[in-house]
Amino acid sequence: MKVLVACEESQEVCKAFRALGHEAYSCDIQEPSGGHPEWHILGDAVEVVNRPIGVITTMDGETHIVDWDLLIAHPPCTYLSNAGARHLWKDHHLQAERVMLGIKARDFFMEFWRSDIPLVAVENPVPSKVFVMPEYSQIIQPFQFGHPYTKKTCLWLKNLPPLVPTNVVEPVATWCPSGSYSHKHGIQHRGMFTTDRAKNRAKTFPGIAKAMAEQWGGLEGTA
Repeated sequence: MKVLVACEESQEVCKAFRALGHEAYSCDIQEPSGGHPEWHILGDAVEVVNRPIGVITTMDGETHIVDWDLLIAHPPCTYLSNAGARHLWKDHHLQAERVMLGIKARDFFMEFWRSDIPLVAVENPVPSKVFVMPEYSQIIQPFQFGHPYTKKTCLWLKNLPPLVPTNVVEPVATWCPSGSYSHKHGIQHRGMFTTDRAKNRAKTFPGIAKAMAEQWGGLEGTA
């Protein structure tokens, strides 16, 4: 299976698919922290998605020709999430600049959701209703896949079955909560990070990545 993991610098999902023998590539405007530049496309993921048959160059300088079977996308959520909706209003006034940033983020999200790749999964937190996002397919939590944390994550799925939990454990803390949770709540809801929150929230848990590879790898899409 040819797999494109868009907006992924950690390479967690990419490595999970590679471990099962799939030809997977991560793509991001950042260099990868996952240790495999030979599997990483440094650049605009939307541009890669929109190529009919991808001629890609990885960071090691090698060129590959791929006809994508599966797209898993992790577009930035800063301006779309319900947790950030409180920033849309200030002193009883709608913040036009923040709204415009949210609209741009939604349009970026939709580039992946509307792609012609047969199998599509797009991941994001619960979105603000202001931006009228498509209805998500399911919500997953890290504690369903062996990690003892809560971090509500939505999946928008096209021609893919919902992820089935693989190892349900008891959560002990919230993972990278929004800023409003850092000081006003008890220990459990303060979460694991109060710095680099956005970067840490963006990383996929290994248990979830493994479930994606095991449950979605090898599926045949329908156009």
